[in-house]
Amino acid sequence: MVKIVVTGIGLVSALGGSLEDSWRNLIVGKSGIRLHQPFPELTPLPLGLIGEQPSELTMLTRMVVASALQDSGLVAPLTDCAVVIGSSRSYQASWEMLAREMYNANHFPVSSFENWLDILPHINAIAAARQIGASGIVLAPMTACATGIWSIAQAAMLIQTGQCQQAIAGAVEAPITPLTLAGFQQMGALAKTGAYPFDLQREGLVLGEGAAVFVLESAEFAKQRQAKVYGEILGFGLTNDAYHGNSPEPEGKSAIAAIKQCLERSSLTPTDIDYIHAHGTATQLNDQMESIVIQRMFPQGVAVSSTKGSTGHTLGASGALGVAFSLMALRHQILPPCVGLQQPEFDLDLVTATRLSRIRQVLCLSFGFGGQNAAIALAR
Repeated sequence: MVKIVVTGIGLVSALGGSLEDSWRNLIVGKSGIRLHQPFPELTPLPLGLIGEQPSELTMLTRMVVASALQDSGLVAPLTDCAVVIGSSRSYQASWEMLAREMYNANHFPVSSFENWLDILPHINAIAAARQIGASGIVLAPMTACATGIWSIAQAAMLIQTGQCQQAIAGAVEAPITPLTLAGFQQMGALAKTGAYPFDLQREGLVLGEGAAVFVLESAEFAKQRQAKVYGEILGFGLTNDAYHGNSPEPEGKSAIAAIKQCLERSSLTPTDIDYIHAHGTATQLNDQMESIVIQRMFPQGVAVSSTKGSTGHTLGASGALGVAFSLMALRHQILPPCVGLQQPEFDLDLVTATRLSRIRQVLCLSFGFGGQNAAIALAR
């Protein structure tokens, strides 16, 4: 089996404009969540904004792709590099703006439609390929909140099957739009004061902006060019509940199947996992289901935390951010805290404060609307 390693990371979040800044703020227990009112027609809400106003998808993508390349020591053009960059919302903000223009003008202004091809959902991945001069495979996964891990898994499969030796993979999300906020509010899923994963008093999720992309390479290729290595991708598991549009299957049977699949492919047992980066959205249903799954599958002592109390829930990008923070945990042998957690509801070894720990293998989890389940195992 071809070994896959990560040799570069680009990340931006409400915690900071780079991987290092975000990690530094995370491990001292900071949160990038603040009360904002980006749209006058909606009430103020806690949000994980990168700047003072909602970010733009293309700008975030350019930033993280450039950072990942620089971090890995690669220089464009990278003709044979695959590009797998997903998003669950993609250009939704642009489409909403287009709809508002149509509504206000009471007709279809031709000028608004001239560039509509530039905001189709997959165009962001195409733009990233242009940015690095890649003319090979381009994929744009869209699997709700599991998108980030799905993207990394697809890129790993491309390398394992010999279709490329390098890939840029991850997810980008700029989800702060009136429709997204109103939709989650109508569902009763949004928090009113902040994100408190696994807490007895948790109120719901807080939407955040963010992006994380990785340079993936075969270990052989990385060794040839003497690249620094963050860690190895051991394996992944991908399943679907086939149960409900937005509620997870209560007993987590399909989620358990994804984790079992991941462990099997990684040649690991549950006792080999030292840390679980949980999906941990701070919603009632997710945290309950995820806790049941972890309790059933893993020994009592496995460390668990969610970083969404710091970054907000970045939807499709959340799994990619989770993988980046998991790789940093492996690199520095530090467990990141579950920021916002005061009173745990569940009998798990939840990391309430940053602590040093011997970490060899990590599991990162994502669970998306429509029952999308993704698990990925990483090692030093």
